[in-house]
Amino acid sequence: MKIFEGITPLAERYDGFVVDLWGVVHDGVQAYPGVTDALAQLQAAGKRVVFLSNAPRRSWVVEELLARLGVPRSLYVDAVTSGEVAWEMLRDRTDPWFAKLGRRAYHLGPATDLSVIETLDLTLAERPDGADFLLNTGPDPQLGPHALEPYDAVLRACAEKGLPMVCVNPDREVVVGGRILLCAGAFADRYRLLGVTDIFEVGKPDPTVYGPVLRRLAVPKEKVLAVGDGPRTDLAGAKAAGLDCVWVLNGLSAALAPDQLDTIAAAEKVFPLAALRAFRP
Repeated sequence: MKIFEGITPLAERYDGFVVDLWGVVHDGVQAYPGVTDALAQLQAAGKRVVFLSNAPRRSWVVEELLARLGVPRSLYVDAVTSGEVAWEMLRDRTDPWFAKLGRRAYHLGPATDLSVIETLDLTLAERPDGADFLLNTGPDPQLGPHALEPYDAVLRACAEKGLPMVCVNPDREVVVGGRILLCAGAFADRYRLLGVTDIFEVGKPDPTVYGPVLRRLAVPKEKVLAVGDGPRTDLAGAKAAGLDCVWVLNGLSAALAPDQLDTIAAAEKVFPLAALRAFRP
C-alpha cells in the first residue's frame, strides 16, 4: 500500500472530505501537529470538510472541544456525531427499531454524554428493572475504562430484563493521550455474549450516518474522500457508503508497520486508496 506523508497528494482529486476526529484530528487531549495547516490548505483550495465522529454526544459538544483544542470553527463546514444522529432518531422515532422503544432509559456511561437525550421526552431510570431500554454511551467513570469485567453485573441485570440496547458509539476502543480505553461498542459485544441481540449501533460503519454528512458537503459522491484511522469503522463505513477512503496511520493504527497494512485491509475487506502518515499537508 502506498503511504503519503500527508493529504496534499490526494487533495486535488477531491472537492469534499469526510474526516474522522478521534485518532485523525486529535487524541482526546490535544490536536495532532499539522491538522489546522491541512484544514487551512484545503479551505484555501475551495475544498469542503465535514467531520464525522462516533462520539456519543451532540455535535455542539464536539465543536466546543475542537475549539478548545485549537481547531477553529471557520476551518470546517460542520461536524456530525453518532450522538447527534442518535438524538435525532430518539426524537423522531421514524425508524421502526426506535419506534418500539419506551420512554425510560437506563444509562451506561458518563453524565457528560447525556447531551444525547437533552430536551427529549425521556426519563432516566435508576435501575435496569425500571427501564425500557439500555442507553450505552461508554464506560462509567466509577467502573473505569480499562476492563469489561466490572460491567458484567449491570449488563447481566439489563440482559435479564431483556432491555434492547442503543449503542451510541460502535467503536470498541479509542486512544486517549497514548492510552487505549474501552468504548461503547465493547459493551455491545459483551451484551451479545449474554444472549441479547436486540442492539442498534448508531455510527460508522453504518452507511446511514453518511447521509447527513453528504448533504452538508453538497459535493458529488465521486468527488468525496473519507479520511480515518479505523479499518472497522472509518474505512468500512466509507466502503458501505460508496466513498473513496484513505487510511491515517495514527490513533488506533499508530503502531502498525507498513508491511501489515495490505494484510489488515484484506482481512477487513476494505480498500483504501493509500495510507497517510498523518492528517497534515
